[in-house]
Amino acid sequence: MLDRNLFFAPVDNRLLRLDTLVRLRWLAVGGQAIAVLTVYLVLGLAMPILTALAIIAISGALNLILRAKYPTSYRMEDRPAAALLAYDVIQLAALLYLTGGLQNPFALMFLAPVMISATTLPPSRTLVLGGLAMVCVTLLAFFHLPLPWPSAQILSLPSLYLIGLWLSLLLGLSFIGIYAWRVADEARQIRNALAATELVLTREQHLSQLDGLAAAAAHELGTPLATIALVVKELDRAMKPGSLHRDDIDLLKDQTARCRQILSKITTLGTEPAGPLKSAKLRQLLEEVCAPQRPFEVKLMIECEGTEPEPVCNRSPGLIYGLENLIDNAVDFASHTVTVRAFWTTDKVSITILDDGPGFALEVLKRIGEPYVTTRKLDERNRDSNSAGELGSGGLGLGLFIAKTLLERSGAIFSAENRNHPEQGARISLVWKRDAFERDAKDVIG
Repeated sequence: MLDRNLFFAPVDNRLLRLDTLVRLRWLAVGGQAIAVLTVYLVLGLAMPILTALAIIAISGALNLILRAKYPTSYRMEDRPAAALLAYDVIQLAALLYLTGGLQNPFALMFLAPVMISATTLPPSRTLVLGGLAMVCVTLLAFFHLPLPWPSAQILSLPSLYLIGLWLSLLLGLSFIGIYAWRVADEARQIRNALAATELVLTREQHLSQLDGLAAAAAHELGTPLATIALVVKELDRAMKPGSLHRDDIDLLKDQTARCRQILSKITTLGTEPAGPLKSAKLRQLLEEVCAPQRPFEVKLMIECEGTEPEPVCNRSPGLIYGLENLIDNAVDFASHTVTVRAFWTTDKVSITILDDGPGFALEVLKRIGEPYVTTRKLDERNRDSNSAGELGSGGLGLGLFIAKTLLERSGAIFSAENRNHPEQGARISLVWKRDAFERDAKDVIG
């Protein structure tokens, strides 16, 4: 169960290339210059030619400045894009003021900036731009210079006809804007849905491929692990009472046993019987997944708060393994303290894991949870290649990918970020709908 907003940010989907606006403005500049010069030089009609050419030249100069300042591939945020389109509306209104207002047939061009905005910008920006265009159309209905006309008499269209032109432009701006926005929004939804589907299928394919890899790794590692256990046992027997290395040998024995448990989990993930302890309360679940991290120097705290009754979940291997992996990773990178906070209401359950380590690198944070993306440096991977936080993959980034995928299968919405100043470290948040979290939980532990 994946949240669409985890993959697609609303603003990013609407980023408009500056090159598109620049090219369209060059087309407008060329068309306006040809129309004005044709009317003045070819048809010989009187009009304020210098003022009109100056207005057109401003648009050309703006294009040159934008082209010099920004690269061709630059994509604009919605606010500056809307500002440039608003300039196009005002520039067109200025030209129409000099050439007859709504009597000029080129008043239809007011539709172009609004349609571009409707297909590329959020509705709020399009609404403002459409309102600006309507204000300009209304003002041009009353205030404008005469339309250039061959006869000595000034052309004066009937008031009823002008009202019809004004109304048709207002309706056209509204209809074209809404229609273009609806079509573009449906196209974006379909594109996003297809991209999300492809992403989920890719991630599921990665996870399926890792199933066979995990079984093979567990089989291959069984023999050397047995040899290590045998050597540790012999060292334990040969150790003299009161030896300074007694604690080290005990730690090796504990970690060897833990390695066997991890390999056993990998090979039997999702296949072992539930037994009598199928369900557990949230607090008990957190104590269970935090227990293996207690012996380390990093302080591990659990904080629980919420309205009664406390959530009860199915102790699925995927849920337990995912939480263990995230907590293990937090302990691995923390300086002194890791805090696991659980909060629940009648509708939602959330678990937040916070550490006081260096946090995520910015380039990693953008792709967090993807396979083969890791926060470890190369020397750290070589030195700590058997960290449980990385699933023994030498810091390849598979651990967080698998944990994220397993938790999302349980219905969680996963998010990761760095803590704000003055706090330091990383924050991983998991949020479930309470119904999804308590799915199939029947045998409650008292």
